Amino acid sequence: MPSQTQPCKHCGRAVKGRTDKRFCNDGCRNQYHNLRNSCQNNYMRQVNHLLQKNRRILAALFIGASRNKTIVHQQLADQGYQFRYYTHETKTQDGPAKFCYEYGYLPLEGDVLLILHQPSVESTIFAG
Repeated sequence: MPSQTQPCKHCGRAVKGRTDKRFCNDGCRNQYHNLRNSCQNNYMRQVNHLLQKNRRILAALFIGASRNKTIVHQQLADQGYQFRYYTHETKTQDGPAKFCYEYGYLPLEGDVLLILHQPSVESTIFAG
């Protein structure tokens, strides 16, 4: 059975072994796929970072409040909150509330926002 050598898809060196082998070693295979997926992974990393930052801002406001915390839209923006990025939206009788994980806000009259907390799924499951 004659053996055919073909170039590695990443570095171009000759690939030895099975005829359907595409990479010369595991390092080349990993680098090839990491480079191929880097744009997508980089975008997801940036979005996740923004979501986590939004969550931290809302959590700090909610935890620091003794009662229902309201804030003006611009004050939230001044803290670096990115309104385009949120994980989900919940419909309430007062309108849609937007959440970053378990913390969110509900627009009230004018530019006022009510900071909300939604218990996590795990805490409701384990609570009985």
